[in-house]
Order: sequence, then C-alpha cells, then structure tokens
Amino acid sequence: MRYFTLLLFLAGMTYMSMASTASTHEAQADAALQTFFDAFLDADHQLSPLSASRLGDRRFDDRLEEVSPEWRAKVKALFERTLSELPQKVKYDDLSRNAQIDFEIFKHHLERSLWLMANTKPFANDPRSYLGYVTEGTYVLLSQSSAARETNVRHCISRMARMPGILAEGKKALGVCPKVYVETAIKQTQGAIHYYQEGIYQLSGETPGVSELSRAAGPVVAALKDYLEFLKQELLPKAREEDWRIGSEKFARKLELELEAGVTAEQVLRDAEAEAQRVEQEMYVIARQLWHIHAKGQPLPPDDEVGRSRTIRVVMRQLSQEHGQAENLVRDIQATVEELKQFIRDKDILRLPEPDQCQIIEMPEFQRGYSVAYLNNAPPLDAKVSSYYAISPPPREWDEQRKQSYLEEYNRHMLKILSIHEAYPGHYVQLEYSNRCPSKIRRVLFSGVFAEGWAVYTEQVMLDQGYGQGDLALRLHQLKFYLRAVVNALLDYKMHCDHMTDEQAMDLLMNRAFQSEGEAAGKVIRAKLQSCQLSTYFVGRMAFYRLRQEIQRERWDSFNLGRYHEAVLAHGTLPVKYLPELVRTSLAPR
Repeated sequence: MRYFTLLLFLAGMTYMSMASTASTHEAQADAALQTFFDAFLDADHQLSPLSASRLGDRRFDDRLEEVSPEWRAKVKALFERTLSELPQKVKYDDLSRNAQIDFEIFKHHLERSLWLMANTKPFANDPRSYLGYVTEGTYVLLSQSSAARETNVRHCISRMARMPGILAEGKKALGVCPKVYVETAIKQTQGAIHYYQEGIYQLSGETPGVSELSRAAGPVVAALKDYLEFLKQELLPKAREEDWRIGSEKFARKLELELEAGVTAEQVLRDAEAEAQRVEQEMYVIARQLWHIHAKGQPLPPDDEVGRSRTIRVVMRQLSQEHGQAENLVRDIQATVEELKQFIRDKDILRLPEPDQCQIIEMPEFQRGYSVAYLNNAPPLDAKVSSYYAISPPPREWDEQRKQSYLEEYNRHMLKILSIHEAYPGHYVQLEYSNRCPSKIRRVLFSGVFAEGWAVYTEQVMLDQGYGQGDLALRLHQLKFYLRAVVNALLDYKMHCDHMTDEQAMDLLMNRAFQSEGEAAGKVIRAKLQSCQLSTYFVGRMAFYRLRQEIQRERWDSFNLGRYHEAVLAHGTLPVKYLPELVRTSLAPR
C-alpha cells in the first residue's frame, strides 16, 4: 500500500512538473510572438509616422512619410519579410490558444496589406491619398495626444515643412483617375485650405499671426492652392467616370480579406436581400399601428408593395417634424447621452468604463459637410486621452431647405439611435473596452466588422431591453437606421459587381431604405470611394445577433445579458469569427 501511494505521489509530481514545463514553454512562445510583433511595429512606425500617430505612438510625431516609390518599396519589403519570418521566429504549435489567435490576426494583417499593395494603386489614381498626410498630419496631434500642447505645436510645425513636398510628389505620380476621386479631392482640398487658414488655430488654441504655426502654414496653404489648381485643370478633364468599380473578382477577394468572417460576397448578398425584406415588413407593421395618429382621416393604403412603402413613408414624414434646432444639437445630444448611461446602469446592459473619457463636441467647422457624426476614440497606444463624439450642425453655407431636410432626417428619435450607435453602449464603450485588452496585437490590428457590427447590434438591444418604454416612433427609427446597414451591403455589391447606375442606387436608397435625397447622394459617392467597407455593418451585426441567440439558447435561465456583453467585449476588436470560442471560454464555469 505504501509502495502504491508512493507511485501515485511520484506520478502526481511528474504530471505537475510536466504541466509547469508546458506552461513555461507556452509563456516563452507567447513572449516571442510579442517581441516579434513589437519589432515589426517599431519598423513599420519608423517608415509610416502618421500611422504611428494615429495609434498613439508618440515617438515619430515630428515626421511624415516619404510617399515616394522608394518608400512604398521599403514598406512592401518589410511586410513580405515579416510574413516570411513569422512562422520561423514564432512556432504556432507552442503558443497558448490566445496567442495562436493573435498569431493568426497578425498573419492575416500582413497578407491583407500585401494584397492591397498589389491590387490597388492609391498613389497613382487617388489624389486623396496625398491629402490625408496634409490634414491628418497635424489634426491627430492637436486633437488626441497626451503630449504637452507646446510639444504638439512644435511637432506640427516640423510636419508642415514636409507637406509641400508630399503634394508635389502627388502631382508627379498621379495619372488618369476615377472622376469621383478627383471631385472628392477637390472638395477636401478646399476644406484643407480653410483648415490651415482658420481651423488649425481653433484646434490648437494658438493665435493667428502670432503663433509660429502661422509662418509654417503659409507654404502649406500655397501648396494646397497649387494642388487644387492641378486637380481642376489637369486631373479633372481627363478623369474617367467608371474606373472606380473594382469588379466582381477583386470585390470577392477584398471582401473576404476585409470581413475575415467566414462568409463570401454571394452569401452576404443573399443574407442582405432576405434581411431587407424582413425589416421592411417589421417597419410596415409598426407604421400601420401609427397610421391613425399621423394620417388622421386617411384610409390605410392597400397591403401591397406600393401601399406598404407609402404607409411607412407617410408616417415617417410626420415623425420627422419632431426635431430640435441646429444651435441646440450638442445640448440635445448631451441630454440623450446622460439618459442612455443611466438606462445602461439601471438595466445592467454592461458595466460602463470608468473613468468616462467621452466628450461631446460640436464638429469643427472645417470637418463639416461629409458626415453627420463620428466617434474619434482614444488611440490604443495613448489611451488616457479623451474620445470625442462629434455632432455636426448643418453647414452654414447650406440653403434653408437643405438645413431643414437635415434636421428632419436627424430628428429627436434618430438622434437617440445615433447616440446609441456612436457612444453608449456603441463605439465609445466598445473601444474603451478594447483599449484595455491585454493583447497589443488586438488593440492595434483593428477589425472594422467587429466595431461596426457591435454598434449596430446595440441599437436593437437597447430598445429590446426597454429603452424608450415601447415608443413605436423610436422603434420605427431604429429599424430605419438598421435598414441602412442592410441596404449598405446591397449597394456595396451591386455597384462594384453588377454595374448598378447612380440612378438605380438613388432609387434603392431613397425608395427602399427611406433615405433623404442628400443623404442618398452622399452614400452613392461613399460606395464608389470605399469598396467593401459598407458591408461591414451588416455582416458584423448578423455575427453578434446570431452569437447572442446561440449562447442564450445554451444557457437559458443562467444567461446574464450584462456579463455576456462584457465577455463579448473583453477580447479586443478582433475578427468576429473568433467570438464563439472566446465568449464560451469566458462564460464557462471556473
């Protein structure tokens, strides 16, 4: 008996020793991956200082990219070398499961980047590519940096000295471009001129004419005006109408790389068609209940395709009159945000990040006219700075009719849905969770499908849990906002693969998705400028929705919505295909 006991003891000690050795081996392999990624990131940021600044790496804030063919060759060589060395320097099978996922995310980032380098030519056919360095080069430093103001101003001046050369490189490299790229670049160049004449002083707090920024801004403004003339006089006359389409073969591959969700372009199209029909029917059921209030005395239209569309349209047109004033938009948003945060706490939707670092601001004037709102989150490598939820009043140069249409589109119901999406518990909350993820790879290598999918998913969750107390008008607007996400995917595919015309696209957006003419026109331009991005909202939302259904069915009475949401957000902004495994692991009994 003593001998048997001794054998058991020795076997146990051997197992513990083996487990300890395995654990140490894993830890060493995980550390090797982190060291290798850090080395890559350091080399990448030295070559691409603006990318470093966007992520919050402050070491290169006084520099800008070269944007020459030689520079692009160096970047490509770095990515090729890193992809080749990754499996040699880091043994995948030795990694912990979490690190294996990081390895896969890193590898995919390299492959996707190299595919884009080989299959897109932004420095040859897109004049916006050069403008980004000019505007963002200073904006990211002045809007979100933990460095002292004086340091940021000094770095801006250093970068501004490089900007005329970047624009000159653009003039030399750009050839025949898609017309929509040139037209958009003209508008953005005009905005950039205004930014360096006025906006940069609003942002920095410096005094025009006194600050050293003024001396640095002069050559930048002159170079931008020269670039504007180049766009108008040389690029625009020879620009081509249809060259923005990337075609079905490239679209399918690019979508697969962008989504990293295990679905094909054709699957996305089929799912979006079916979902659009479902959402339209749900909108009709709600609009029919509101008809007697908002169309008093009028008979309900026939229950056919035309009649259902008319029912929704009439009710929504009446509801759109319930809006605030342009000068009160920020105040209205602030009140809505406080209401949302209290509801999230009361209903335990999830635990809100502390401290709250989200500031609600009126969008700077030089940024208006392109988007209604944005969430500018704290960068992952400088995460202690504020995030900004910016809302844009209608631009002052718009006529009264267009301003009125804007306020009707973003009425008091829609502003609530917008604030859920952009801030609580949408983008701001999700990205704050992401910035606290231990994995630097996941913090830095961002999945747009995750970010947009979560934001769209939360719109429905909040109302399902009682936000708005069953207000049918609010639910109708939530469904309209969601229908946009669904139709975005249809538009994305059809414009790049099916040769959908602008007229057909406008009809889809205005008559099927109930968007205003101005908003629809902007979306058509966006579809041309950003292939595959418009599909991220729908694909991401469906991934979150389906996972929630699966987990809730598995756990039934033990399912806790708040803890589930926290388990979803705990792993960074990573490809959604990893969520089922990671969320189940997080929720498993310990």
